[in-house]
Amino acid sequence: MATMTAAQQRAQAKVEYDAFVAACPSRKLLDRISDKWVTLILAALGSDSAHQPGADCAGEPRAMRYSELQRLLAGVSQKMLTQTLRSLERDGLVSRTVVPTVPVSVSYELTDLGLSLYEMMRGLKAWAEAHMDDVLANRETYDTRVA
Repeated sequence: MATMTAAQQRAQAKVEYDAFVAACPSRKLLDRISDKWVTLILAALGSDSAHQPGADCAGEPRAMRYSELQRLLAGVSQKMLTQTLRSLERDGLVSRTVVPTVPVSVSYELTDLGLSLYEMMRGLKAWAEAHMDDVLANRETYDTRVA
């Protein structure tokens, strides 16, 4: 049996990734990036817009402080925001910068990998906002039919 280098093993594994297989690592990644807080954090970091209702997340990506993200993401707990940012940092989607000031200042911004995911998430967010009326109408029709 021929031995493979580490690079060859990674290349072979990449070809074999299949999220339909329970043990595939890409399934865990899909689970993580499909989380609502991940989507909203990426949308926030990926856009310098004022985040007004109906804003399309246009603009340039920018770094944001933790407190700024927490204010922007209505309903996120401190624990959930911290856990989500750590997981995004671990996956290489977000970088964390600590500035030794008093008090310490911490900011987060998208990496190149995070930017590539942001482009896809931006479309998903826009789709959800654009089609919410249709979904609500369908839910109402379904609920009256089932009840």
